[in-house]
Amino acid sequence: MDVHVTLDGRRDLAGEIYRQLRAAILDGRLRGGERLPPTRELGARLSVSRTTVSVVYDRLVSEGFAEARVGSGTYVIPHLRPDRGWPLRGSGALRPRRIWDGVALPGSLFRETTFDFRAGIPDARLFPYPTWRAMVARELRPATVGRGAYGDPAGHPGLREAIARHVGVARGVLTTAADVVVTSGTQQAMDLVARVLVSPGDRIAVEDPGYPPPRRLFETLGVRVAGVPVDGEGIVVDAIPDDARIVSVTPSHQFPLGTSMSLRRRLSLLDWAERHDAAIIEDDYDSEFRYGGRPIEPLHSLDEFGRVIYIGSFSKTMLATLRLGFIVTPPSLRDAVHAAKFLADWHSPWPTQAALARFIEQGWLARHVRRMRRIYERRHRRIIEVIAATMAAELEVIPSSVGLHLATRARNMSADQVAEGLRRASALGLEAQSLAQFAADQEPMAGIVLGYGAIGDDQIEPGLAVLRSALAMPRATGRRRPEPGRDAIGA
Repeated sequence: MDVHVTLDGRRDLAGEIYRQLRAAILDGRLRGGERLPPTRELGARLSVSRTTVSVVYDRLVSEGFAEARVGSGTYVIPHLRPDRGWPLRGSGALRPRRIWDGVALPGSLFRETTFDFRAGIPDARLFPYPTWRAMVARELRPATVGRGAYGDPAGHPGLREAIARHVGVARGVLTTAADVVVTSGTQQAMDLVARVLVSPGDRIAVEDPGYPPPRRLFETLGVRVAGVPVDGEGIVVDAIPDDARIVSVTPSHQFPLGTSMSLRRRLSLLDWAERHDAAIIEDDYDSEFRYGGRPIEPLHSLDEFGRVIYIGSFSKTMLATLRLGFIVTPPSLRDAVHAAKFLADWHSPWPTQAALARFIEQGWLARHVRRMRRIYERRHRRIIEVIAATMAAELEVIPSSVGLHLATRARNMSADQVAEGLRRASALGLEAQSLAQFAADQEPMAGIVLGYGAIGDDQIEPGLAVLRSALAMPRATGRRRPEPGRDAIGA
């Protein structure tokens, strides 16, 4: 074990080495049975004589902290005391800011479940692993890695080119590689944009109901967050506060309701942003999966003023664990966003970026999306059919033809009763999310969000039967607002 010892000055060297090794043993940093460094090696590292280290080891042995094994070395005594973990000192001295008390980890996303209706999770079982594995392995060869230096914070040049072409062809977003920044998912994209554009005390407007993690992220930056109601046409532009510096929206597939923003409302939002000198974050998180109707033109393609910052992710089209996303920035923000990415984490994993560039350029992403679109469309329709046939008295499906989830309104149930039913369903091996947990400032809605990315075709009908049974159990009364962040979805 390469134990850390620090010596200041030249007084009582043996005593100082002894005290630090003894503390490491008592704290559990040096565990029972571990070998101490050879006396010659530790002496050379600390610039002291081998004899000085030998004196320390003899003292540790004589006091029962270590044992000397002939021809092998000096070892920490096993089972000296129960493992208490470390550090033991000062563990309560520091406290986080209070804002972090309200940020809870999404516990339900880490649980294994039989019937997985959680939103935003693609089907990892159907990903082309052999192809992806070969591409990643190629990028980890010495000839490919080269001298192993850090890369451009904006991202791998090949991936930025590939993303620019991909969004241009698939979504009609006209951009160049120069304006693409590769991020660790959409969550980091939101963070970088906010850091570049707003200061503590500024206001950001978000959809309500809407995706919780960005809202909480903005709050931790000291920003005031305003929830703006959503109707059948999208965010209600007239309700956006006049002093909002950023408006964050999901126009192609509103999260969680699933509706698409009308052309009239999109043009109105763009005009509002120009009049109020504000930015728009367009989160286009899963619009590749469209099952009917004409594709919705992104806000970015309608923007004549350079107000829209377009962000996307490969977590929905490929794997939730991939953690690669991107920003398409207006040229006026390009340098600042590059600098923010550099300060955040320098750059996202380089070999993974290079592999993804090849995956896109060789057509594998497009093929995978086409295949998964057919599968998700079948599941989408099946959920609608089963609800209409067996749960029409409990749930009403909110019309949607995009993405990896459907939202439903509850009939004759309150938001609290729905939440209670979902807790019972969880105990029966089913996970889904309540519409109410996505509320910010508006009254929580009674309903359920049903994802179909992670659930197999043969599990939909029996899973909905479990959900119906859980909702039909005796319902508790009273009002209880959902716990903040309990089931937030990773991006």
